[in-house]
Amino acid sequence: MPNTTFPEGNTAAKSAKCVVWDLDDTLWHGTLSAGDDVVLKDGVLDLLKTLDSRGILLSIASKNNHDDAMRKLVELKVAEYFLYPQINWNSKSSSVAEIQKRLNIGIDTFMFIDDQAFERDEVAFALPEVATVDARDYLTLGSLPRLSPQVVTEDARRRRHMYLEDERRSESELTYQGPREDFLRSLGMVFRVSRAAGDDLLRLEELTKRTSQLNSTGIHYSYEQIEALTHDPRHDLWVCELTDQYGSYGKIGMALVEKQDDRWTIKLLLMSCRTVSKGVGTVLLAFLVKRAADADKRLFADFRRTSRNRQMLLTYQLANFQVASQDGNDYTYENDLTVGQDYPDYIKVEVNG
Repeated sequence: MPNTTFPEGNTAAKSAKCVVWDLDDTLWHGTLSAGDDVVLKDGVLDLLKTLDSRGILLSIASKNNHDDAMRKLVELKVAEYFLYPQINWNSKSSSVAEIQKRLNIGIDTFMFIDDQAFERDEVAFALPEVATVDARDYLTLGSLPRLSPQVVTEDARRRRHMYLEDERRSESELTYQGPREDFLRSLGMVFRVSRAAGDDLLRLEELTKRTSQLNSTGIHYSYEQIEALTHDPRHDLWVCELTDQYGSYGKIGMALVEKQDDRWTIKLLLMSCRTVSKGVGTVLLAFLVKRAADADKRLFADFRRTSRNRQMLLTYQLANFQVASQDGNDYTYENDLTVGQDYPDYIKVEVNG
């Protein structure tokens, strides 16, 4: 059994989204600052490729001279695999926290691998949600359940590239002179909403498991459940994709609507956190409001309060949804459809179905 420390209350089966690597005697043999002629550990390159192909993000938290370490990573032909590497003399926990901030994913989806027990303990103390791995066990990473998704979608295989595209967007925004809405308009964003079918279903299963901050209920759906819903005339299952001049963000959201006579209920609404800063979080909800109004239906929404989804609650409230009933942390909201929902003018919305 690998010498892996999981946070209290966590399990080895919970999916991880990012592995943060130390460098010296972890990713490679030797200590760079001591002048060692460092080389990658056996099997590391294949392991990085495997994790990357599964949609697992990779980064670095290393106490080293930044420029020297980056040159070595380029020389070893592995620099491209690491997002937002933190190579400095700060604590490892602060480096992991910075990576988490930039990736905008839950800290409890991180794993940290280091050869020094002190560094692993420091991260575990400061960030108790992070699982730590002894570098001696690096070859076991590929077989850990947390890093072995049952299904790997096309969006997952492109996950690192999508982050790199987003980094280029951010760099462009920093250099843009003018109002932020003008910058967003310059991106040429297209938001496509369509009925879920085919390959969408695997991605939707993945979204329900991976998305927590912008998830209206936190309920997970299996592939079989999702497939059955696409054939059920009492339900509409919508998926949305966002593209711009830099590329595709992939399938970033879904909505499940239950239809009963004159009453429609949004049973699940979720959006990828990566798109929040682009102002698209309300577009899918605005689409549903417009559709209900056009069909002359009452529109309700289920919401289950969790420790992570306050942002989704605010999204509903800002879209004129009001509490209709409550049972503990379970709420039913209703939109009286008296307030029109407009799409942002810097986003083109296309609907198929």
